[in-house]
Amino acid sequence: MRAVPLSPQTRQAALDAMREETLDILVIGGGVVGGGAALDAATRGLGVGLVEARDFASGTSSRSSKLMHGGLRYLEMLDFRLVAEALKERGLNLQKLAPHLVREIPFLYPLTRPVWERFYAGSGVALYDAMSKASGYGEGFPVHRHLTRRGARRIMPSLRRDALVGALKYYDGQVDDARHTMFLSRTAAAYGAHVASRTRVVSLLREGDRVTGARVKDLESGDEFDIRARVVLNATGVWTDETQSFAGERGQFHVRSSKGVHLVVPRDRIRGDAGLILRTEKSVLFVIPWGRHWIIGTTDTDWSLSKDHPAASRSDIDYLLEHVNRVLVEPITHDDVEGVFAGLRPLLAGEDEATSKLSREHAVSTSVKGLVVIAGGKYTTYRVMAKDAVDAAVHGMSALLDRKVPECCTEDVPLLGADGYEAMWNQRGRLAAQHGIGVGRVEHLLRRYGSLITEVLDLVTAQPDLARPLDGADDYLRAEVVYAATHEGARHLDDVIARRTRISIETFDRGTDVAEEVAELMGDVLGWSQKQRRTEVEHYVKRVEAERESQTMPDDETADAARMGAPDVVPVSHARNAS
Repeated sequence: MRAVPLSPQTRQAALDAMREETLDILVIGGGVVGGGAALDAATRGLGVGLVEARDFASGTSSRSSKLMHGGLRYLEMLDFRLVAEALKERGLNLQKLAPHLVREIPFLYPLTRPVWERFYAGSGVALYDAMSKASGYGEGFPVHRHLTRRGARRIMPSLRRDALVGALKYYDGQVDDARHTMFLSRTAAAYGAHVASRTRVVSLLREGDRVTGARVKDLESGDEFDIRARVVLNATGVWTDETQSFAGERGQFHVRSSKGVHLVVPRDRIRGDAGLILRTEKSVLFVIPWGRHWIIGTTDTDWSLSKDHPAASRSDIDYLLEHVNRVLVEPITHDDVEGVFAGLRPLLAGEDEATSKLSREHAVSTSVKGLVVIAGGKYTTYRVMAKDAVDAAVHGMSALLDRKVPECCTEDVPLLGADGYEAMWNQRGRLAAQHGIGVGRVEHLLRRYGSLITEVLDLVTAQPDLARPLDGADDYLRAEVVYAATHEGARHLDDVIARRTRISIETFDRGTDVAEEVAELMGDVLGWSQKQRRTEVEHYVKRVEAERESQTMPDDETADAARMGAPDVVPVSHARNAS
């Protein structure tokens, strides 16, 4: 397989091809399920298009807890099938599909009651480990251990002595969700899928009672055109109800949005070498290691306002700080918070009004001919969701094909960057010496690009100035910004600062200090005028200001109103007031 860049040129070629061809499957939505479905369909030999209205992973798939996990709490709900499925996918991604993006991390589960809780929780974690091993993909995760209070506080010195009587230490998986989702779409493109971001579906095409494609708008050029397809696959997550309505149908199921808010704080604010999982009165709270930072989350509340930019309120932040500070020796304050991000979980609506009790299962609907809808589920099981959706699409168009479509093979299809990753990790010292950068920097790059690190380093060789770190965000090289625009489909400043890198949540200024430098680097690649560069920077600064204001508001309604004060960026050539 040859790595295909998601460059401006390949985007235009994809749009031209989708305009001219009749596809087998058109996937709507560039989140983890949409990208997974495009990869699944392409590796079965089908003609595939993937369109995304904004950026890859710009919705739910970049705002998760960054965990690829089995879902320990679902064992308590007796949802054994979901946990078993997720544990298999967790191990499969770590060992084979995306070892450069997924890694194991330790967690402590503090025990607050002697004897019975240790037996109860210990039995659950033991079952979790056993199910992982039984999946055939549990080798990368050590089994759990029982700890005394002293042993637990040796690992996590920041834990208050009176917050626990002991602990369990177990392991789960972590993933860079935004990069993983982008890699899915890029790998799909490598297998022949036509992939285009910033391409919005405005309506579905119909012939009689059958959906036959979609009318789309290229948000970069302003052009509208039709894409013909034997089946349209709707993988739009929390936007499922809206996109179902294009078919003139209410749909077989309803998706409710649950807001999850996370805080990012510096690593030195909590002393410890493992994450935490804590019980709350509503759900669970995670404290998750994230490089030089900690991620603290999450909330779980119903959300019925803007789905494009869910806003975190002051009450969300207070809730998280209150609960995490119950167990910490030194409380975390608002001033310690570097970043805040809020995402929406697409939950299948049920009888229970509490979103924390709605189903994390997924469902596939084929109630309209030529249209498949996939909704629900959890990040870890994206591949299974994609398989089920493509299976339904293949069944729905079987009468229109003159050939048999192979079964799903994505269990054996590593993402770009996975092949050769282990060998290159072993060679990291040589790579560092060869390119004049530190071993730690090479390790950071390997965990972001895998074996595609050579493409990034080639940019440095050709233009040594790109080896410098970004001013104000020194975890990232200038070359990574250029690579994001030339190879990873980044079209706007948000795409790089919030998703190709995580500068927006990893710095106290939330990326505003680096915005001009990033705009200059991107602008040189994408051919931006000086006016477009200024527009990009001004938009990003306004976005951060709106987010900060929303996080001072007391409730969802006022927070949403504040966040919506910064609309999405518009290319200068299409802005209303452009000259």
